[in-house]
Amino acid sequence: MTTHVRPSGAEPEAPDVDAREPVDLLLRDLRSASGGLTAREAARRLQVEGPNELPRRGRTRWPLELLRQFGHPLALLLWVAAGLAWFAGTTNLAVAIVGVIVLNGLLAFYQEQQAERAVEALGEYLPERTSVVRDGVVAHVAASELVRGDVVLLAEGDRVPADARLVDGTLDVDASMLTGESAPVTRTADAADDAVRPIDSPVLVFSGTVCVAGAARAVVHATGRHTEIGRIASLSARIGREESPLERQVRRVAWLIAGVALVVGVGFLPLGVVAGLSWSAAFVFAIGLLVANVPEGLLPTITLALAAGVRSMAKAGALVKRLSAVETLGSTTVICTDKTGTLTRNSMRVEELRDPSGAPSAQPVAVAVLARCSTADLATGSGDPTELALLSYAAERGADVSAAARDAARRVLHPFDPRLKRMSTVDLLGEELVVATKGAPEQVLPLCTTELTESGTEALITPQRRIELTGQADDMARRALRVLAIARRVVPTAPASRSEAESGLTLVGFAGLVDPPRPEVAPAVADCHSAGIKVHVVTGDNGLTAAEIARRVGIGADCVVEGGDLAKMPEPDLDAALLKGGEVVFSRATPEDKLRIADALRHCDQVVAMTGDGVNDAPALRRADIGVAMGIGGTDVAKEAATVVLTDDNFATIVAGVREGRRVFDNVRKFVLYIFAHAVPEVLPFLIFAISGGAVPLPLTVLQILAIDLGTETLPALALGREPAEPGLMARPPRDRREGVVTGRMLLRAWAIMGLLSGILVLAAYFAVLWTAGWQPGADVSAGAPLHHAYLQATTASFAAIVACQIGTAFASRTERVPLREVGLTTNRLLLWGLVFEVLFAALLIYAPGIRDVFGMAPLPAWALAMLLPMPVLVWGADELFRWVTRGRPPRAR
Repeated sequence: MTTHVRPSGAEPEAPDVDAREPVDLLLRDLRSASGGLTAREAARRLQVEGPNELPRRGRTRWPLELLRQFGHPLALLLWVAAGLAWFAGTTNLAVAIVGVIVLNGLLAFYQEQQAERAVEALGEYLPERTSVVRDGVVAHVAASELVRGDVVLLAEGDRVPADARLVDGTLDVDASMLTGESAPVTRTADAADDAVRPIDSPVLVFSGTVCVAGAARAVVHATGRHTEIGRIASLSARIGREESPLERQVRRVAWLIAGVALVVGVGFLPLGVVAGLSWSAAFVFAIGLLVANVPEGLLPTITLALAAGVRSMAKAGALVKRLSAVETLGSTTVICTDKTGTLTRNSMRVEELRDPSGAPSAQPVAVAVLARCSTADLATGSGDPTELALLSYAAERGADVSAAARDAARRVLHPFDPRLKRMSTVDLLGEELVVATKGAPEQVLPLCTTELTESGTEALITPQRRIELTGQADDMARRALRVLAIARRVVPTAPASRSEAESGLTLVGFAGLVDPPRPEVAPAVADCHSAGIKVHVVTGDNGLTAAEIARRVGIGADCVVEGGDLAKMPEPDLDAALLKGGEVVFSRATPEDKLRIADALRHCDQVVAMTGDGVNDAPALRRADIGVAMGIGGTDVAKEAATVVLTDDNFATIVAGVREGRRVFDNVRKFVLYIFAHAVPEVLPFLIFAISGGAVPLPLTVLQILAIDLGTETLPALALGREPAEPGLMARPPRDRREGVVTGRMLLRAWAIMGLLSGILVLAAYFAVLWTAGWQPGADVSAGAPLHHAYLQATTASFAAIVACQIGTAFASRTERVPLREVGLTTNRLLLWGLVFEVLFAALLIYAPGIRDVFGMAPLPAWALAMLLPMPVLVWGADELFRWVTRGRPPRAR
């Protein structure tokens, strides 16, 4: 595509114009004419105004973005671990750790690049070429070459290439991508423009919308970034992605671990010298402390746990584009949901048909009007959704709704007129010409002079009766039904005009239509409420309809705020409406409205999940903590902007995602607890070594610690990431946004209970082996000394004791508060297999010739192995007792 650059000194763009003013004035202001621009003038304006293209976000330089992934705190810790492993001579281990760093960095980089495509996807909504009148003749030009003042030709199937004002003709336009309303809207050049919002104007069409019927000419008044879709693109481009709660917490934990490891390693270096160690021994001691405090397997474990959550959500119908989004869903406190297609089935149906008396009607006369007064085709599914619903209802009651038979009998068609809000047909049925009319009650009732009684006769409509009929229609409307009045008239000859045809009608009944809620939504909303999650409805539809649907699925709908009222609402009032305790229905919401609602909720310290399907939803989807797009009815723009895409467009799937997110976060805490619990038994031997001034030889070597952290510990930690949900998961209040992965309770369990007990048991096993061999403090245990083999057995006993304690901490970490029996001992088979692997791996290191020499180990006597057997039960039992004592205390709520 040619790049158009505005030349230096070129005249500025044309001043802003009022696109809703009369056509002749608009053409004057745009310096155009009904015959369009000349090709020369269009070329000049293209140079001045630039191409009709959407703004694109400036791309960051990818090498820097990729390098940034390798500077994450946990990645830095892994670099340290790799360096220590290299220094310790375990080259293979160092290479493996570097591989983990690279893999995680590439994955994160890929995810961020995918997020950048949201704005670019907007460009797919612009047609490549369009028909335009230039020099008085029709030409086909690239849509990017359109300029203000061009007159374009639009017909059924065309995508509108720019914002324009109709000059002549009528169009039915699918504007759902901008308005959120599923039904097509009619745009007519000579319509009276009394709309409050420009987007609702009956004379304007907007870039990216689709013409589904009709033909018209229109003059372009805005192109590129000045169009409605361009404005939305600009909003999306200005909104960057923020870190998820889990990403922030993991970063804090990583810096905490790094700080502790550095302080402990460097701080205890002089302590070892003061205690009598040589500088070389003190240096080995410091390296040991650093390795013991660096959880090498934490980052890959978190990544793989989140990936498992992503897979689980995909099976449930939710595709997650960013791993951390799984956890964000779990911490959600507010869900802002659309109505059409998310709470409802997105399929209109007739809920009731009533005769003029108000009784349920099944009269063939009313059903026949529904079958005849239509232009839709039920067989192909083409046509207006409302008409398809009426035809389906008529077909179920035995009427012939064949489009071919209907069109064969049709003599006159007066199509739906948005100003008159009704349509009529004249059909030859046997020997009779019958006028069939349907439309808004306020438009059809004044045309009716009689009504059809239950006995099938016609009765005159008196002024008092007309008031009663109006009240009946209003009563149906108050129940959020879309109400249509149905009337007919038998005429001797075809009426000469529409006004003649639509006069002296007989009212035969009222049809009430509704887009029914999904049956699974109500239980999902109940789950939200039990979990302390509010559900607000944010939709482009009518407020009464949205409020009634909300109430039917259990959403409070305590307050209904129309888009116009929201625009006038000060920020404090909006905050109060969102936080006062009830649930709100926002109707006729604009893109700015959705964005403003998301901002207000985030300002009020809420974790927001926002659903959407149209282009107009893209800014809010990017701004919310978690953007949820519809996979079936959603636009590509919404899917690109969101972090979660629902393959079934179902609100219940969002709640399933919340449940999965809570489970994943709980599991992250479980394996962090599991990993942290081993820091004490790994650090304590080095403290004994330092405090004794070397009189007590190192109970654990650096290589043995690495074997624990990246060998025996890893698979059980990964298995804890697949732990099933604890009972009562969705009965807990949402987690406070400020609450970290690591809590005081977790540290108490990890360090003071399981960790300290494990450390004592490890040292007991170590000293038991040494003392049995006749060791005394200060005795020589170096290679060649008589006690060297006993020392190798003692360090092996320390290693094996830590492995045994890991089994106990693994079972203890499976639950936060409930006893293990409520979860089930064998419900996590991956953990059982992980523990089996852990034992076999430890046995391999201890008993395999050659391998045990590398890690400085020796086979253990039978009595030492017997010492290990009760250790898992002791560690698990101590934590189970702690959880039993603290079980009555409620968890921290928001």
